[in-house]
Amino acid sequence: MAGHSKWKQIKHKKALTDSRRAATWTKKIREITVAAREGGGDPAGNPRLRLAIDSARAVNMPNENIDRAIKKGTGELEGVNYEEITYEAYGPAGVAIMIQSLTDNGNRTVADIRRWLSRNGGNLGTTGSVAWMFDRRGQITIDGDRYDEETVMEAALEAGALDVESGEGTHTVYTEVPDFHAVQDALRAAGIEWEDAELAMIPKTEVRVEGPDAEQLVKLLELLEELDDVQQVYTNADVDTDSLAEV
Repeated sequence: MAGHSKWKQIKHKKALTDSRRAATWTKKIREITVAAREGGGDPAGNPRLRLAIDSARAVNMPNENIDRAIKKGTGELEGVNYEEITYEAYGPAGVAIMIQSLTDNGNRTVADIRRWLSRNGGNLGTTGSVAWMFDRRGQITIDGDRYDEETVMEAALEAGALDVESGEGTHTVYTEVPDFHAVQDALRAAGIEWEDAELAMIPKTEVRVEGPDAEQLVKLLELLEELDDVQQVYTNADVDTDSLAEV
């Protein structure tokens, strides 16, 4: 999971900059709206909504924005009806890419995704072409400057986490999907706050990507994530650290 963790750390740091905060909030609002539409507006009885709210608060979204998004999802306020679509693709060096979207116009979304892929050494795959290369896991990102590795590892593993990886100023906790919320609760009880938490697509094996391919891949992943309709992008690439530094 190390390669995936590197990319996760980089995109999380980018999301916290002022220039990206507005776009990040937009994506969080969409997720809250869809979660409320699918499972109701009470986070106590809607795990997806609870996770979406936690994720929004982790990027300092005001409560009024969160409440408005919930009401749009439950129909109390007028809102857009978003459809969940996952696209499977290949990138430079043949790496697998999973692209999760929430969109009100699937034709627009697939056209945008196809355009960036074709311009950056990638192409769309068919349904099931790369999904088998990933496992769905809980993933919790914790600030390594605030909490030491031993403290995080002890709390996470005692709660049933699969693994904890540390590096680049962050700790990443991985869980099985059924254990995800229990590990979150255990971390919270131990006084550990997280910067981000999600049910992610984690690659079973990784493809090493270096040099020009690594630079082109990072550019492609960033362009895909900047699309308004795209919520998350996952890859099985283990990107060379030196190449990341150059980018």
